[in-house]
Amino acid sequence: MTRVAVVGLGRMGGALAARLVAAGHHVHGADPVAPARERLAAAGGRASASAVEAVAGAEVVVLLLPDSDAVEGVLRDPAMREALAVDAVVVDAGSSDPARTRALAEELAASGIGLVDAPVSGGVLGAENGTLTVMAAGPDALLDRVAGVLEVFGRVVRVGPVGAGHAVKALNNLLSASHLLLTSEAVLAGERFGVEPAVLLEVVNGSSGRSGSSELKWPRYILPGTFDSGFALALMVKDARIATGLLEETGVESPVASATLASWRRALEELEPGADHTEIARWLAR
Repeated sequence: MTRVAVVGLGRMGGALAARLVAAGHHVHGADPVAPARERLAAAGGRASASAVEAVAGAEVVVLLLPDSDAVEGVLRDPAMREALAVDAVVVDAGSSDPARTRALAEELAASGIGLVDAPVSGGVLGAENGTLTVMAAGPDALLDRVAGVLEVFGRVVRVGPVGAGHAVKALNNLLSASHLLLTSEAVLAGERFGVEPAVLLEVVNGSSGRSGSSELKWPRYILPGTFDSGFALALMVKDARIATGLLEETGVESPVASATLASWRRALEELEPGADHTEIARWLAR
C-alpha cells in the first residue's frame, strides 16, 4: 500500500482521504480545522495541522486546495520542499489555473519532484461513493505511479499533458454553470406561468433539455431548499473565469460564456459569503 498525504480535509478532501484509508493506504492528512482532522482520525487515518508534517515520507501527496494561489503557497514553502521526498509525486486534485500548473510542474521537476493534475467531478456524494470522474494529466510514467490512488476516487480518464486536467475541469464547470443558470431561469419562468417546478423537471428530464442540473442538482439541493451540494458559488465563479480565459486564449468567441460568467459574478456579489453554488436558483428568484 502507498503512503499518501492529503492536504486539505474539507468535504471533498475528507471524503477522499477516508476512501484511501478504507482501501488500505497509509494516509496522513493535514488541515488547520480541528473537526476535519478529527473526522479523518475517526476513519483510521493520521491527521496533523501541519502540511509539512503530513507530507514527510509520503510517496504521493494529494492536494485538495481551492486555487493556484493556495497550491503555490504550499509547494513553494521551503520547509515543504525539504519535507517532500525527492521521488514523491504531487497530485493537484483541486481546480487550479492550467497555465500556472504547467509552470509549477516545471519548477518542481528541477528539484526531482513530479507534479500531475487530477481534478475531479461528481460532488461530495461521488467522493464518498468512489464514483468521481478523475481528469488525470501529466507524463504517463508519473500517472502510472499514482494510478492506485486515483482509482480509489472513481473513473480515471487521462486527458493529456500536465495542465490539461485543470483545463478540462474548468471547461466542464463552465458548462455546468451555464446548465444550472439556464435551467433555473426556465424553472422560474415555468413557475410564474403556473407550472410546478417538480412537474417541469419531470418533463425536462425525460426530454432533450435534461442535464446534470435538472437531473441531480435541482431535485437534490434546490427543490428541498437545502442548497448544500458542498461546492461553493465562489469556486464556480473561479472555474468559469478560468474557462472563459481559455476560450479567449484559444480564439474561441463565446458571448454565451461571457454572459454566464457575468450572471454568476453578480450572484457572488449579492449572495452571502460562503453561499453554495446551487443558491444561484434562489438568487434568480429574488
